[in-house]
Amino acid sequence: MPKIQVGDVKLNYDVAGKGEPLLLIMGLGASSAQWDPELVTELARTFRVITFDNRGTGQSDKPDAPYSIEMFADDAAGVLDKLDVRRAHIFGVSMGGMIAQEFALRHPSRTATLTLGCTTAGGTHGVPPPPESLKILTAPREGVSPEDVIRRGWPLGHTPKYIAKHRDLLEAAIPRLLKYPTPPFAFQRQLEATYTLKTYERLPQIKAPTLVVTGAEDVLIPAKNSEIIASQIPGAKLHIIADAGHAFMDARDEFLKVFVPFVKSHPMGAA
Repeated sequence: MPKIQVGDVKLNYDVAGKGEPLLLIMGLGASSAQWDPELVTELARTFRVITFDNRGTGQSDKPDAPYSIEMFADDAAGVLDKLDVRRAHIFGVSMGGMIAQEFALRHPSRTATLTLGCTTAGGTHGVPPPPESLKILTAPREGVSPEDVIRRGWPLGHTPKYIAKHRDLLEAAIPRLLKYPTPPFAFQRQLEATYTLKTYERLPQIKAPTLVVTGAEDVLIPAKNSEIIASQIPGAKLHIIADAGHAFMDARDEFLKVFVPFVKSHPMGAA
């Protein structure tokens, strides 16, 4: 992956496919390696898919300084600037969905469509995760092997049924995810950034066609949060995938059947 200078950091990015630009924004503590390669391949059949490592992850710079959701949103805009992309379809998951909300609010003319996956508007209007999920999320990482940190987090992303059936796939993905691991301090900086999320009151300002999607069994960011977001954004479409958790794209085929037609129904040339 090449690097580009965006503000005070160098960010790693990659581009696959041809077509209208689609920017993917990943979530807390995860680099772009977290995107399912098969999903990216499928999307690249239709779109010019742009992925990048948020500051603090992957091969991007990892300054040990305060981060914020606004900062991440401007980083994403900076990636598009460097690629000479004036306008793009924006898709963010989890913390990436928080960033995508802020992107659409800060850069409305650059947001062709907005897809918010398994995310929240936060604050007093957000529905928090159950205590057992929060305990896993905030558990100390020092002294725990990177492999076990990933395994410890599986129940936050996947349903028990999925883990039991696909443990071999989850294990096989670990080397890819750990090629450029996120240092504990950078994970903490990103976690603290999620506390800066302040979008709820401004969500009605979003004019971009919006799809909100999540898994019905999400134990990290409960599905009720997606319902709240969809009710706040004028005309937003809500799709909840049954039998899926936070990693709702485990149901890749169902997601693609909803996502691709949604984006294609709002081509860049349309107002």
